[in-house]
Amino acid sequence: MGWSNGGAYRSATAMFELGQYMAHALPAADWRVVQPLFESANSGGGPFAVSPADTRRMAEVFRAAAKHRLVPRFWRKSASELAAVAAKYAASGTPWRWS
Repeated sequence: MGWSNGGAYRSATAMFELGQYMAHALPAADWRVVQPLFESANSGGGPFAVSPADTRRMAEVFRAAAKHRLVPRFWRKSASELAAVAAKYAASGTPWRWS
């Protein structure tokens, strides 16, 4: 299973692995911002959407992960890509749809 989110396709495995790196590298407050996204992406459920307000905060956290020294380079690139897509949806005021 995987996810299309307005950017690059993400497999469920890739989302799980990125989430693990972010959970261990970021402060707990930052992780709590993105944790619902990873829970939804890894639940095996159907499509879901993230509100523009939540997407704006998530973009900031993904940017922080993309610069964090404890996040491996490959996953920093993935976090940067997700930050860009999240920022695009936040700026447009539309929900970030994952299907």
